[in-house]
Amino acid sequence: MTKYNLAIDGASCASCVNKIETTLNKQAGVALAKMNFADRTVEVEANGHVDELIKVVTQLGYGAKLIASENQAEQLAQNQQQTIEDYRKKYIQAATALAFGAGLMLYEWFGGSMQITNSLQQIIWFVVAVTIALVMFISGKHFYLSAWQNLKHKQANMHTLVSLGTLTAWGYSFLVVVLPELFPQNAKFMYFEAAVVIIGLVNLGLALELKARSNASDAISQLIQLQSKTAWVERNGNTQAIALEQVQQGDCVLVKPGEKIPVDGEVQSGASYVDESMLTGEPIAVSKMAGDNLVAGSINQTGTLKFIAKRVGQDTLLAQIIATVKQAQNTKPQISRLVDKIASVFVPVVMLIAIVSGIVWWLIGPDPQLAYALVITTSVLIIACPCALGLATPMSIMVGVGHAAKLGVLYKNGDAIERAGKITTLVLDKTGTITQGKPQVSQVHFMKSDIDVDDLQRIASVEALSEHPLAQAMVNYLTGEYAIKPIDVSEFSATVGKGVVGICQGKQVLIGNISWLQNNGVATDSLLLPDKIQQQANTLVYVAINKQLHSAFCIEDKIRDDSLTSIQSLQQRGIEIVMLTGDNRAVANKVASSLGIDKVYAELSPVDKRDIIAQIKQQQPQSIIAMVGDGINDAPALATADIGFAMGQGTDIAMQSADIVLMRGSLSTVIGAIDVSQATYTNIKQNLFAAFAYNSAAIPIAAGVLYPSLGFILNPMIAGLAMALSSVTVVLNANRLRVKS
Repeated sequence: MTKYNLAIDGASCASCVNKIETTLNKQAGVALAKMNFADRTVEVEANGHVDELIKVVTQLGYGAKLIASENQAEQLAQNQQQTIEDYRKKYIQAATALAFGAGLMLYEWFGGSMQITNSLQQIIWFVVAVTIALVMFISGKHFYLSAWQNLKHKQANMHTLVSLGTLTAWGYSFLVVVLPELFPQNAKFMYFEAAVVIIGLVNLGLALELKARSNASDAISQLIQLQSKTAWVERNGNTQAIALEQVQQGDCVLVKPGEKIPVDGEVQSGASYVDESMLTGEPIAVSKMAGDNLVAGSINQTGTLKFIAKRVGQDTLLAQIIATVKQAQNTKPQISRLVDKIASVFVPVVMLIAIVSGIVWWLIGPDPQLAYALVITTSVLIIACPCALGLATPMSIMVGVGHAAKLGVLYKNGDAIERAGKITTLVLDKTGTITQGKPQVSQVHFMKSDIDVDDLQRIASVEALSEHPLAQAMVNYLTGEYAIKPIDVSEFSATVGKGVVGICQGKQVLIGNISWLQNNGVATDSLLLPDKIQQQANTLVYVAINKQLHSAFCIEDKIRDDSLTSIQSLQQRGIEIVMLTGDNRAVANKVASSLGIDKVYAELSPVDKRDIIAQIKQQQPQSIIAMVGDGINDAPALATADIGFAMGQGTDIAMQSADIVLMRGSLSTVIGAIDVSQATYTNIKQNLFAAFAYNSAAIPIAAGVLYPSLGFILNPMIAGLAMALSSVTVVLNANRLRVKS
């Protein structure tokens, strides 16, 4: 399966989205097609060639082109330029139509007659009719061409409604001009100004919408702009500037003060401070020296760094963040499914209502019945706005996801946004989530008084092959304290959550928890640790060499500075906190007690953690259970929870299992994620309510429901203004998230 992103031109409302998605999903080889109406793009997973997909879309009457992922910055610049051009075009079209409409309205307001009483007036109004027709075509060509394409495919959209409404008004007026004898005297009114003003107002609304939508995509634009265009690379003994796309894994890259880090890599030489705030949300620059990792998009501040490129192109962290944000913006939460169903029938239903309303007014309305029927039909067609319905959800998702990315929160899908704001129970892994995830050896107890440095080297060598934070802590301690270096190990294997084993210099080294050593035939009956170590309640890692107990490493992992305040804040919101850990019960109880956590599960394997999550879900079927973790041990539990949060400093497998990634690696960002989710979901409901309420009230009013009691009939021009403003209102309300969040 290949994933393609297509830019769509000509989609005007929720009906267009439904038609494009439905048609693409019916094509052979297409697994899934999802369209984001907010940025007019469609994501397609398919086996077929992209040209076939583009052909399918163009046959529906829309423009389509492939978005090349390898040059996102260039694509962004093109999109921004296209948006500016579209905005100017719509603005000019709106101004042109409104100018002619205003002229006719001023003529009427200053006493000019809109009825034909003699042949001279008939000639003059014929010229006016032709002129207005030209203006309507120039300013509204996109409406009419789109409506025609939809008609050929037996489809209808917002452009169909606008086209029918304006052409009905113009057509009625033109008949009054050329065949006045067909109409009774009191029905010989002309509505040229209404037709052209409606075109102008709808275009003005589209221009304002374009402006607001461009603001909504600021977050993703800023992320893309973090990408460097070139990189200084050492090749053949020379340092040369090359295009970013040409940088290869293993290249030696040079970055000077003030420059962006072009790709991910490991520092080879030099020292500097690097600003990673746009990626992690951390405002303080991070010290970098030999051996430290660099991420693309961060900014080198002080010194010159030379580093080896580790991940390039679409494999860099920045590229993955951009892809994740785009993916989340393109997903649809469950709430949007109702909108999709309504959108599929909205335009045909509106057309039916308009026709029925017009017929009713023609048959039983007051004189002049035909004129009233025209006004009613036109108003109903014009005022209905499927565009507002189509924008309600994707605009909020786009702004919310983009703003969250600035805070260091990456949503992977729309359902995660919806569910995160409803969390009732939050399960926290201890190591790396509640604690800093940077364990340090505080003390070592050797079973024998004489210390064999060769055995210590064996321990360091076996642990060096493990990715576990406790293993790294032991390696750092041994290499620093005893100035030893890891050597080759054979027959290495790791049992997740229990320990590791390997052969080094002819001896078997077992490292892990006490029960694992016992299960591997190590006698621990004589184990007696000093009271001082037992009272510290820190993590204990045991070592056996050739089945003989060798030592116990006492390792501590400090609690994060914000863990207590974050947990208290979550509890004040009514969220139950549960702590899971593979650590011993004494350590777990000590940490939980200091943080006010009542429910604690200790000495767990990854499978145990998964089973506890499943058990909690079974006990609380109506609740939303979330899990926060950062390591391999947490991946099964993250996948089992209703929502999985992965700390940004965690392992790749944990990231893949999670629904939300916290780039800052802090519990406070969980609160930020919940806040953004609640604000986004509330905003979606506000937009949907506004869109539904608008259409529910506007269509009956346009149909004349207020006439019997108040004598009020809606002017088609006011209907056009209302329709235009309804879409703009939805877009502006979504943009409030950038401030509110």
